Amino acid sequence: MTYDRLVCANCAGLVSEGRCAVCRASRQRMAREEGPFAGLTPTALIALLLALITVAVVAHGIA
Repeated sequence: MTYDRLVCANCAGLVSEGRCAVCRASRQRMAREEGPFAGLTPTALIALLLALITVAVVAHGIA
């Protein structure tokens, strides 16, 4: 999950803007918890999966 669209319950602002202490703390916590694929969109993840499947099929056909 990304924080760019989350709305803070404390100040009703976007968490990504960091208007209050709660926003800033949430933004820092979420930044620490992001994994290697956190920046990818669902479309990019699907494209990556299809590319891996294609490589596997081609590799299986060669071997």
